[in-house]
Amino acid sequence: MQCPLLYRFRVIDKLPEKPSEAATRGTLVHAVLERLFDAPAVDRTAPRAKALVPGQWDRLLESKPELAELFEGDPGGERLAGWLGEAERLVERWFSLEDPTRLEPAERELFVETELDSGLRLRGVIDRVDVTPTGEVRIVDYKTGKAPRPEYAEGALFQMKFYALVVWRLKNVVPRRLQLVYLGSGDVLTYDPVPADLERVERKLLALWDAIRLATETGEWRPRPTKLCGWCDHQAVCPEFGGTPPVYPLSVRPAEPADTARGRMEPARSDAGRPAAPEGP
Repeated sequence: MQCPLLYRFRVIDKLPEKPSEAATRGTLVHAVLERLFDAPAVDRTAPRAKALVPGQWDRLLESKPELAELFEGDPGGERLAGWLGEAERLVERWFSLEDPTRLEPAERELFVETELDSGLRLRGVIDRVDVTPTGEVRIVDYKTGKAPRPEYAEGALFQMKFYALVVWRLKNVVPRRLQLVYLGSGDVLTYDPVPADLERVERKLLALWDAIRLATETGEWRPRPTKLCGWCDHQAVCPEFGGTPPVYPLSVRPAEPADTARGRMEPARSDAGRPAAPEGP
């Protein structure tokens, strides 16, 4: 939805992308908050959580050695220390938004997958699932950025409704609450879905997948310029910046005029915490 050409570069061409400090910090903070729940409730304190940061960073480096290039040219370690300090501040802010001593998540980093009646398969990873004694489900997602302005809240909630749809189709339970925890600004955004909401999301996903399939067949992946282009790793091969995309690796059929109109995807705002894309080519 953000940019069809970017989808092509990532999913079809599989062009490499450099790790970013912001996205990696988000991964680190998520790991710390997940691991904190390994401790007994009484020990889930801010100092303990902050103390987990260096060890989780070491684990990230071990699993993804390429992350070390983020801090090349920093022999004294000042940039790294500042970056880790910001991760600690984000972790500490979480304690002003939720009380982990009163939470016992049913699931953490839960992989979910389901197949719709249409045959479209959806999958994603949910940060946290809370379940009340009466069986009500709350889906929680941590964001290390700032909360969006009210006019853009719907775009942020799309990811959560995606997860809710998967859970509903998988377990026949509509989550009672969707909760986005913004550590960057100290805000909590909540939404209580109903089946009609999730049915609309399902229709939107089916239309999106039709557009993806059409673009895959025709090779017509158009760039959609926005201010997010400034952070894109693929400017060198993007026509909007004078570049030429690599040769399309799949066979194509000519697009008919009706196909072009039917294949348009409406823009939607997105951030680093995107839901997993529908499975496809």
